[in-house]
Parts: sequence; structure tokens; C-alpha cells
Amino acid sequence: MTQEHPDRALYEQVMVPSYAPSNIIPVRGEGSRLWDQQGQEYIDLAGGIAVNALGHCHPELVSALKSQADNLWHLSNGFTNEPALRLAQKLCEMTFAEQVFFTNSGAEANEAALKLARRHAWDRVGEGKHEIVSAFGSFHGRTLFTVSVGGQDKYLDGFRPAPGGITHVPYNDIAALEAAVNEHTCAVMLEPVQGEGGIRPADRAYLQAARKLCDQYDALLVFDEIQTGVGRSGMLYSYMTYDVVPDVMTTAKALGCGFPIGAMLTTKSIGASLAVGTHGSTFGGNPLACAVGLKALDIISRPDVLDGVNARHARFVQHLEEINARHRIFSEIRGQGLLIGAELVEDWRGKAKEFVTATLEEGAMILVAGPDVLRFAPSLIIPEKDIDASMQALDRAISKRLNA
Repeated sequence: MTQEHPDRALYEQVMVPSYAPSNIIPVRGEGSRLWDQQGQEYIDLAGGIAVNALGHCHPELVSALKSQADNLWHLSNGFTNEPALRLAQKLCEMTFAEQVFFTNSGAEANEAALKLARRHAWDRVGEGKHEIVSAFGSFHGRTLFTVSVGGQDKYLDGFRPAPGGITHVPYNDIAALEAAVNEHTCAVMLEPVQGEGGIRPADRAYLQAARKLCDQYDALLVFDEIQTGVGRSGMLYSYMTYDVVPDVMTTAKALGCGFPIGAMLTTKSIGASLAVGTHGSTFGGNPLACAVGLKALDIISRPDVLDGVNARHARFVQHLEEINARHRIFSEIRGQGLLIGAELVEDWRGKAKEFVTATLEEGAMILVAGPDVLRFAPSLIIPEKDIDASMQALDRAISKRLNA
């Protein structure tokens, strides 16, 4: 019999064990706050892994979704639809792009970008120009292709043989990048800020070198902005903070603020390689998702929202530095905008998850970025009082854990 109020124990019975979710089950959200089945309240600094960029149940997003739901839910890709066209036009107006391909997720957007890179090189040069260069520590998704391009070997365990023609180099190492890129390279794929790899921002010179190498060897520079995009960096997209323009960019997460959507952006000349029949998606460009994405983009691109990201960044960093002055727990605090990482000192390396659990018990939700880094990716419009209260919760959690 179906449980009226499913509990955490049911997960073990009916769900494939690919996740290890918390014991609490949130049932309601509003702004930067969540409530679980028992009515316990939490401040959300995880944001659904940098997804809920406008918090939970933002009224303008809810209105956009309900309005579209009364008109049109889905069409096959034998048709286009108005919300998809409007969103694509807006993305092109606000970025370097001239064309858009919609997907349901970041992994699918990256899959499309990688397929485009190989197809574009094949069209222009031939099959021999197919090699992809990426960075160690990167994360580009969980499809077999994207997890192979991602630079974390642990995600390939048990899934080999992996697709070939992929080379990884140390992040922010210009010499290594120069040694890896050659006439056989079809694309260099990088995150402007590595997310799962520990919240590591790229050096400006590194991205500039990548751009120069791609121009030199007629390769595509692909920026994965799944996590950094749509305002999280303090600019609409992180590449704008570096003044380095890619040939292809992927975006998802905050684009739908929780409604599943992703997109690959590129120029018209490059996009032409994905001619009719070369790639597709049943649900990509769904009218519901695009209606929400368009409203999210409209809100987040407002100057007051983007300016507020940088102000909130400063407030978070100040709190984290004060916590560190008391406890000496972080070796480095880094990041961009409201994607912030605090790396644990040597004595606590490998134990980031313990601090996530302890902070949850104090009423705030945070993330890890690997085993050594605490990650903060809250709503871009989180109230200052919630920042202050959540940092107090973190301080209590660290104090209790250090004194346990």
C-alpha cells in the first residue's frame, strides 16, 4: 500500500541506491527557508546545488509556470513554441551567442556541446581532428561522454571502457595546456570556476591562454557554466568577469531555478554543424521549462539582483573569516559571487561531510565540493538576516564538532 506520508526508510526499499540522502525530508519551501515533515525550519545555503537562484517558490516564477500550464505543456520537436523562441532570443541578446539548443539538464547541454565540437571539426577537417582537452578536477555531468571528459577518475569506476580521444591537464597550468593542445584538438572544455573540484576560480591568464590556443589550432573553446551561470558569479555569466569569450557555452541549474532546463549556446557558423537529424531531445525546449526560464532570466539580469550578489559575497566571506579567526578550521576561502568554498585545514581533510551534517542539526543546509571543501550556493537574493543566522549555525556546528 502506498504510504500517505513516505519516510526516509522507504527510500531504501523503492529507490536505486545511487544517492545517500539526508534523513530529513523537506516538504515546503519559501524564499531561503525550508521545512521538513516534522515542521523543523532550515536556512538553505545549498540551493539545490546552485539551482534555486531565486529561492523557493518565487511568486513570479510560480505565476509564469501556472500561466503556461493553462496553455501548452509539450510539443514534439516537429514544432517550435513561443516560450522557447522568446528564451532563445533573450539568451542571444544577453550573451555572445547567436543560436541555442535546449536540453533538460546540464549534462545534456554538455553532451550536446561535445558532440557539436566533434561534428564541427569533422565537417571542416575530418575525423582526425577529434581530441578534447579538459582539466583534472572538472565535472561536466554523468553521461558516459561527459563523465569521461570530466577530470575526476572516481566517477568512471566500473563504467569503463570510456570514450577515447580525451586528455586531462592540471587546472590553471598554462604550460600543461600548451603542451596538450595541437592540430588534432577539436575542443578545450573548461569551467570558469571548478565546482565539484573544490570551488576553484580560473586565473584570467589561464582562460586567455586557452582562447589563444583554440584560435591558433582552430579548436572550439567550450565553457561549462552550468554552475557559474545565470548570475551566480555576480555577472550574468562568469565568462563576462574574465572578458574571455567562448565559442560554445553551456548553462542549466539556475536557468530554471528548479524547473529542469539546460541550454547550449553558440554562434551561427558553429551551430550549423548540428544540421537536421544530427542531434535531438524529446523534452528539450519544453514550453513549461522555457516559460519559467524566461522569467528567471528577466529577474536575475536586473542590475539590483546582480549587484546584490557581490554584496552578499562580501558578507559571507566576512562571516567565514570571523569563524576561521575563532576556530582556525579553513586553510582558504575562495570562490566567485555566491559560489563560495571554504577548504578545511589538514587535520580535518576528508571530513567535510561531517560539518554538513553538524550544520544541518543546527538549522542550516550547506554542501561539500569534494571531501575537503564546504560549499555555499544560496539564493542570489537571500536576505542578510538569513546569511547572518546561517553563519551563526555554522559557527555552532564547527564549535561542537571541534570539541566533540
